[in-house]
Amino acid sequence: MNWHIVADYVPQYGRAVLVVLRLAAIAIAGSLAVGIAAALVRHHRVPGAARLVAVYVEVSRNTPSMVQLYFLYFGLPLVGVKADGFTCAAVGLVFLGGSYMAEALRSGLEAVRKGQLDAAASLGLSPRQTLLRVTLPQAFAVALPALTANAIFLVKETSIVSVIAVVDLMALTQNLVSMFYTSNEAYLLLVASYLVILLPLSVALRLLERRVRHASFGS
Repeated sequence: MNWHIVADYVPQYGRAVLVVLRLAAIAIAGSLAVGIAAALVRHHRVPGAARLVAVYVEVSRNTPSMVQLYFLYFGLPLVGVKADGFTCAAVGLVFLGGSYMAEALRSGLEAVRKGQLDAAASLGLSPRQTLLRVTLPQAFAVALPALTANAIFLVKETSIVSVIAVVDLMALTQNLVSMFYTSNEAYLLLVASYLVILLPLSVALRLLERRVRHASFGS
């Protein structure tokens, strides 16, 4: 192990970490938004839309994420839709994550007891108020472990975006190894970079789960 090489590579890995963090932030926020909308559509069985959402969930969950990225980056230009690698990566991760978030939230919505909705109606809450103040908070509390697992899953999935020319941690490592044969140093920094990203995120999400569980269920 040549530590001088490791030190030389650190700035490049720092920039690649920022790329991963940007992608992960977009993927998590976007997939949550998609997941909420899709879960509500399926939970309330919106005519027509519920079936489309079901098809989306099945397609997203049953096709490899790499195939989805290839389709966005190489397939869509054939029909005149072009986007750079980062945009395709962000869209692909939101497409993938949205289906997992939707299923997690749908299970949370189905866990809300009818008595809670009856109580909200008896208090005179409108459907919108019931959704925002009763249904969604309880659904989030129930689904939170699955949602946090999906968030970590999406961060890990950023490691495949190098296949569409996004210079993330994996692409940088492959480039350094192929050009300079410094595999030990490059792989060490690759592992260290993901640990720097994932360990604090994992701890933060665990604390959030504990806090929400205590606030919702008292344990």
